[in-house]
Amino acid sequence: MKIESLRRLRGPNVYLSRPAVVARLRLAELTGQETADVTGFTERLLRALPGLAEHHCAAGAPGGFVSRLRGGTYFGHVTEHVCLELSQLIGRDVSFGRTVATGEPGLYDVIVECPVDESPASRVPGELLRAAVDLVLAVHGGQIGAPVERLAELAAFAEREATGPSTRAIIAAARRRGIPVERFDDLSLVRLGWGTRRRMAWAAMTDRTSGVGIDIAGDKHVTRSLLGEAGIPVAGGGAAGTAEEAVRLLRELGAPVVVKPRHGRQGRHVMLGLSTPEAVERAFTEAGGDVVVERQLAGRDYRVLMVAGEVVAAAERIAAHVVGDGRATLAELVTRVNADPRRGAGHSRVLTRITLDDAALRTAGCAADEVPAAGTTVWLRDCANLSTGGTSRDVTDQVHPDVTRLCQRVVALVGLDIAGIDLRLPDIAAALPPTGEEDPSSGVIEVNAVPGLRMHLAPVRGRARDVGDAIVRAMFPGGSDGRIPAVAVTGTNGKTTVTRLIAHLLGGAGRRVGTATTDGVYVDGRPIHLADATGPRSAQQVLGDPQVDVAVLETARGGLLRRGLGYDWTDVGVITNITAEHLGQDGLDSIEDLAHVKAVVAERVRDGGTLVLNADDPWVRTLATRPRVRADRKRLVWFGLDPANPVLTEHLGRGGTAYVLDDGWLVQATGARRTPLLRLAEVPGAYGGAAPHATANALAAIAAARALGARPDTVVSRLAEFDPGVDNPGRGTLLRLGDVSIFLDYAHNPAALAATLRTLHRLWGANRCVAAVTLPADRRDDLLAASAQILADGLTRAVLYDDRDSGWRPAGEVSALVEREMRARRPQIRAVRADGYREAVTAALGMTAPGEVLLVNYEKWGPMRAFLAELGAIPAGAHPVVPRTPAIRATPQIARNLTASAPLASSSVTDHGHS
Repeated sequence: MKIESLRRLRGPNVYLSRPAVVARLRLAELTGQETADVTGFTERLLRALPGLAEHHCAAGAPGGFVSRLRGGTYFGHVTEHVCLELSQLIGRDVSFGRTVATGEPGLYDVIVECPVDESPASRVPGELLRAAVDLVLAVHGGQIGAPVERLAELAAFAEREATGPSTRAIIAAARRRGIPVERFDDLSLVRLGWGTRRRMAWAAMTDRTSGVGIDIAGDKHVTRSLLGEAGIPVAGGGAAGTAEEAVRLLRELGAPVVVKPRHGRQGRHVMLGLSTPEAVERAFTEAGGDVVVERQLAGRDYRVLMVAGEVVAAAERIAAHVVGDGRATLAELVTRVNADPRRGAGHSRVLTRITLDDAALRTAGCAADEVPAAGTTVWLRDCANLSTGGTSRDVTDQVHPDVTRLCQRVVALVGLDIAGIDLRLPDIAAALPPTGEEDPSSGVIEVNAVPGLRMHLAPVRGRARDVGDAIVRAMFPGGSDGRIPAVAVTGTNGKTTVTRLIAHLLGGAGRRVGTATTDGVYVDGRPIHLADATGPRSAQQVLGDPQVDVAVLETARGGLLRRGLGYDWTDVGVITNITAEHLGQDGLDSIEDLAHVKAVVAERVRDGGTLVLNADDPWVRTLATRPRVRADRKRLVWFGLDPANPVLTEHLGRGGTAYVLDDGWLVQATGARRTPLLRLAEVPGAYGGAAPHATANALAAIAAARALGARPDTVVSRLAEFDPGVDNPGRGTLLRLGDVSIFLDYAHNPAALAATLRTLHRLWGANRCVAAVTLPADRRDDLLAASAQILADGLTRAVLYDDRDSGWRPAGEVSALVEREMRARRPQIRAVRADGYREAVTAALGMTAPGEVLLVNYEKWGPMRAFLAELGAIPAGAHPVVPRTPAIRATPQIARNLTASAPLASSSVTDHGHS
């Protein structure tokens, strides 16, 4: 048994609303075996992982999985549950799993939930699944024993990749507010919000934290000098670049002094209570040779957290220590303290483990194997930083107004939006002594940029403070959720056109629209990234762009299935239609399967948002009744070409809203009220009504734009300005080459081809259509055959070619299949094959008579557009002098393959969808 592949679903997906990982698992030698066939398997597995007894499985109650084990279940299912249990044992709280057969014996997809804030690049899910496979195989082979060592490795691995407590607190606060969160790699860098409302945070540093302020706070000498000049009480001292300078400062300041690295952090190499030149020289060397020497202030050690100029938390910090019991050695006492589950390595947990190193032993004044007396406190660090094992006590409610005003002046002087102010005071609840003293006995000892939040989130004593929420409130004032309006568009046909239309309708008036479509990512109409951009990474590219005011996201089946959605919720979801396409791929065997995938876009429209559905499409209509769509929580808006459609009339009868074609007008209907918007004859790309699918696309786009608040007059004027040749290139684009019309379209399935051919028949007649056609090689044979039959019904002549970039089939296989099916459908049709799009278009033009139309179907728009421009084709609306075009003849190979055919007398092409 082995894992063949892993893929991460980074957002909501067909299985659940949270991230997941999908492992393709081959059972190999375990194919066909069940757990009941292996003597003792269940007992050995439960001994290794007792927690499996609590797993529900399909029974919905504890013990359900054990019942399945005893009754017999496949080992892919067992691997799923073992992975979930291992996740729980290392503190990774996930509960969803599913095992799905792929259709090939012994091959399964194991789907396991991932924590929502786990890095998309995390290797933890893969390691857990591999550990699960190893454990199942070991138990199958007769071994017994809990995987203790492997669990420890996995836990350490997960902890290294996890965010620290500060970042976790900010993420949690943002999610409670409904603010979108996206983590970058395995870093603590997170994006909060979308588009123009996007903010960035890296632990307790934001995108508006002053770089100058960070540099000031990072230089302890500059900080002390700047604050001292402003009248802030600070310890006397100075910088030392040599040991002699450090000793001189000791003599000038008087003992005791503190020596600390000038650019140090987290309390490293800070030494307090130094009274002799020898001690200062040693501290100077250990600190790296560039230090600050300060007179040691008396009092307790406090940290005040400032956010946006306000005190949000304060803590007394207590240095690392242990208390003797008269029996345990110092080393044993430290081990006992470090066993606290709140302690971890570095900043991974709310407390840091104490390290019993030379510095700790020097501070303790005893050896590691000595036994401190009962009740004796043994201090292990001079400084009270949590990063050296210290603890904290919350004192937020005790902060005196004098201290608050002092800290407010400090952050204003340094210029930080978030800062930790370290003070030495007799009591933070007491008034400060009068200012003006040259040698204060208490005051500010440091200013920390990017301060740790752990001491406030989980103090050892006192109340925990939700400082993450304070930071998020400062970043997103007024209760903002950090979102921009977002629309998702899906369906089988028409997605790209509808996406472009919506973007156009919402653009203008200073609003910058970010768009992800089949041909790329665009911001304010300018290309940012040219590629198929209908998956989650492209959606994140749009949503993460700080220039974008509105996002319109084409969402295709492939990206959704393979990587999940790139967002959590949208304001508007549009489903254009659902028809046979991509069946036989990614586990989709029927239109019902396809509808299940498209439904995810409908499910992820937020409560109170708008779901725009095609009333003329039977599969789209079923989405409104799906339980997970929760149409009762959304505003349902229909669009359609038939005003008498029962779905529309019933919806309008309940006072709902729909966008329909009625008596030659595009109309907004709400209840009994009708508001004409635009004449059908004026709809761009609809060719006066000859392309009804284009009219449906326009209605869908209008519905989405209106749902986001676009005014009717604005929608009408913007729609009238839409230029299909410029704003929607390659989708129903009409060119002229001499006396021949060229109609370009991306139609690749039976419904889209039928819609396109019907349009051409209405404009030119059934006998005057020629085509240069390519069909995708990744389609199932029956879908290719259905497309071929549509072509045979609608054409008199055709040239077929294969997409050169396809690795799905041998070269020429698709065009041969299509030619065979076309001839079987209409034996007299004139159909030939060509090598590549250039030869195909050239040959097809040779078949096309003046006044006829050539349908050019393409795979890559850019090369096709360039070739037609090279031939001299121009937009049909333009009237320059037609360039002299060389005579176009078929190549000898094509000429030999040409066959005579009788004119096509009639065609019954049906419009099953949008192109």
